[in-house]
Amino acid sequence: MTVIEPEDDGGLAPAARGPLRERVYLRLRSDLMTGRIGPGDRLGEERLAELYGVSRTPVREALARLQADGLVERDDHGLFPYRPRLEELADLYELRITLEMRGLLRILQGSGEMHDPQILGPEVQRWYGFRNEMPDPDAGFVVLDEQFHTTLLASSGNRALVDALAGVNAKVRPVRMFDYLTPDRMRATVDEHIAVAELVLDGHLQRAHDALLSHIDESRAVVIERAQQALAMARMANAVRD
Repeated sequence: MTVIEPEDDGGLAPAARGPLRERVYLRLRSDLMTGRIGPGDRLGEERLAELYGVSRTPVREALARLQADGLVERDDHGLFPYRPRLEELADLYELRITLEMRGLLRILQGSGEMHDPQILGPEVQRWYGFRNEMPDPDAGFVVLDEQFHTTLLASSGNRALVDALAGVNAKVRPVRMFDYLTPDRMRATVDEHIAVAELVLDGHLQRAHDALLSHIDESRAVVIERAQQALAMARMANAVRD
């Protein structure tokens, strides 16, 4: 296994900075995403526990969470970093766009339903809060981003579309995490989510459709560009396979 270089603080942060299991999870997630752990490295509990200076229990819990996140996958030889293929990203984004646009088109084309403000309203309030106090860049922000998109789709009234989108999100999540590592992408995401939600709540569905399509296209361009760069950059070499 690739040796994991210590952080500036010499390893995991002290207990005052959070529960041990959370710190192990965040450190391991960071090491998976920044290239400290190689794409072919088996993620053995004993070895990771030794490297982090902890027992196997928080490592086991962290690996379980990372597997649920999609950053870790299991094969016949154990757990390894997940590395989606570039061609899969394009296909998954095409499916994502189809599902999300359908939530707006079904109403635009006369389904007889309207977006439910009781579902969408509280979600847009959450994003107003983010705009007032912008979160720091963090890969985990992808979960909140997914929640916005699934809530928007749920407000259109078709639960099957929401379930299908959740499946797509789970597959593309490991690489989409790279979209939330810079302040500009955080600000753009917050502002664009609010703009789309306001258009929907105000009944401007064609404009909302166009804004949502532009938003997803921009995210797709950023994610695929960074995935392509990962093929030539050592610190992101784990994100994709050739």
